[in-house]
Amino acid sequence: MAVVACGAIARHVADVAARRGWPVDVVPLPPLLHNRPERIAAAVEREVSRLRPRYARVAVGYADCGTYGALDDVCARWGLRRLSGSDCYTVFAGAARMRAVLEAEPGTYVLTDYLVASFTRSVVVELGLDRYPELRDDYFGHYRRVVWLAQHPTARLRAAAEQAAGVLGLPMEEVLVGDVLLERAVEDLVSHIADGRAGRPGRPHAREGTDRPPDPPL
Repeated sequence: MAVVACGAIARHVADVAARRGWPVDVVPLPPLLHNRPERIAAAVEREVSRLRPRYARVAVGYADCGTYGALDDVCARWGLRRLSGSDCYTVFAGAARMRAVLEAEPGTYVLTDYLVASFTRSVVVELGLDRYPELRDDYFGHYRRVVWLAQHPTARLRAAAEQAAGVLGLPMEEVLVGDVLLERAVEDLVSHIADGRAGRPGRPHAREGTDRPPDPPL
């Protein structure tokens, strides 16, 4: 079985599969695709096309991730199942918790462990803030805080999260989420594929949480 996964969560998916002893090969796609979500569906479809001759079962380790249903169309064409939810934040924290975070402060910029560790490359360089720091307020002027959804918090990651928030000029709050909900989501994905129940990409959940204010490119 293969799971075509977003590079930002691929390691977490592989760790869960290894811990549970599932025979899953995780195939990561570039995490910076999230800067151009309109390209995610096509990239997933190309990888699925490449893997299908080698794997009897393939699943998609993405939520909707800003594709606005395009990824669901790919899943429907190929008879695939994807992670439910609107984005990786809801996969890690759950839709209800993310709603509570955003309702408490709509101007919340959300980080995951991956984004904390790769903040300079994924955000600073990609948005050109290393070359044009004056653009910071153009991109982030409407934000009021940073919330780090911590899966595996360490002193190093905590320092990096605080540094990222400092770059944005915002206070940082840590919310411990762990991998519990991700593990459940991966288990659901794997069990459906193993049972031959693919082909339902989770459309009832695809729009979940889409009333959140848009983030700038990750």
